[in-house]
Amino acid sequence: MKLSTFNNLNLSAEIMSAINKLGFEEATPIQEKTIPPALAGHDVIGQAPTGTGKTISFAIPIVERISAEANKPQALVITPTRELAIQVGEEINKVAQFKGVHALPIYGGQDINRQIRALKKNPQIIVGTPGRIMDHLRRSTIRFHNLKIVVLDEADEMLNMGFLEDIETILQAAPSQRQTLLFSATMPKQIVALANKFMNNPAMVKIAPKAMTVDNTEQYYIEIPHGKKFDTLCNLLDMHAPTSAIVFGRTKRGVDEVTEALTKRGYSAEGLHGDLTQARRDSVMRQFRSGATEILVATDVAARGLDIDSVTHVYNFDIPQDPESYVHRIGRTGRAGRTGLAITLITPRELSQLKFIERLTKKKIQRLSAPTLTEAREGAQQVAIERLIATIEEQTANSYRGLAESLLEHHDSVTLLAAAIKLLTKEPNTTPVNITEERPKPQTRKNQTKRPRSNSLKKRKRRK
Repeated sequence: MKLSTFNNLNLSAEIMSAINKLGFEEATPIQEKTIPPALAGHDVIGQAPTGTGKTISFAIPIVERISAEANKPQALVITPTRELAIQVGEEINKVAQFKGVHALPIYGGQDINRQIRALKKNPQIIVGTPGRIMDHLRRSTIRFHNLKIVVLDEADEMLNMGFLEDIETILQAAPSQRQTLLFSATMPKQIVALANKFMNNPAMVKIAPKAMTVDNTEQYYIEIPHGKKFDTLCNLLDMHAPTSAIVFGRTKRGVDEVTEALTKRGYSAEGLHGDLTQARRDSVMRQFRSGATEILVATDVAARGLDIDSVTHVYNFDIPQDPESYVHRIGRTGRAGRTGLAITLITPRELSQLKFIERLTKKKIQRLSAPTLTEAREGAQQVAIERLIATIEEQTANSYRGLAESLLEHHDSVTLLAAAIKLLTKEPNTTPVNITEERPKPQTRKNQTKRPRSNSLKKRKRRK
């Protein structure tokens, strides 16, 4: 599957600057298919699984279509949970950082008076949960007169949580001449009815990733806080001592940081992403294919289409932004009848994303404990011993027997063998490094308790 880059979507220079700063190179399928009609002002229904990049699908059109000069709420994004409202607000603000517009998250559990003060500053974009949006409507602390765009994010989740009545009330209060964008993993009949009632001839985009499996690759994951991810990666590399491995990062910035950090710790690593010149890309690949470089650190877009049969290990330093990318990543190893190894490092909040990948690939990803420094050292020593034994069995060291016999005249065999193992062992390196955390895509709380429906917005009394 060939993914489009954001350069192909005719975005403004400000948006492209933001995208480049975020390090994204490619548009996911849902982004590629929904952004153009949304930019054109059409209503859009985007159906795609969680974790496929839906937030960017509506963040870009919103920021492109509203006015920075108009200090009034022009876009409303409705999300099912407080956590999602915060994360969506953050992501929109990152996209809007060069546009001069601002998104304000509003949600239950936060002091409403504080929110009222923030709303008085007239943010152009409001991101909120249904219950809290209803609260502000009742108080007349939020006005919809200038709304151009309304987004329903994770519509099926809001249905499951009992927010359908609130959503209908909010949509009725919004201007009829508006653009409506609806995103959902599934389309139950109630959501279809909602779309039929409140949307105008929407463009329908449905992304259904193919269920794919990679039978020749052993798949594992390690759940670890971000601050310990890089040390864990190094411990794995020491234990496995791969001669041809790919480490995947989510962004260009992440690839550069991981590559630099690996080099600082004495590993043979080169980075590969879309900002490199073609000449540099070719040089990096020549070194990797020849074995001069043992570790290739790459983004998804850079690694797609690469024909490398010798890769033995794939390490996902960042979980990919969509499940299909995971399949493509681990498909880099386990080729030509050989067994490959793929290990994904996840933070606790990314566990739901991993479980979705399991459902897609129809294969259980086994959990591993993060190796300790001691285990890494012992693993590296075992790798050294295995290399010595393999050399003996291959009978390729006969020309060195004279030197060995000469050394034995001055040193005992155990000392010499210990020295050989030490030389072959990659000793752990704890040089301090700094790796920026790549925040995961917003995830819904699948097991969240359903909230009771809020009362419908009461009709205002006519002023006498």
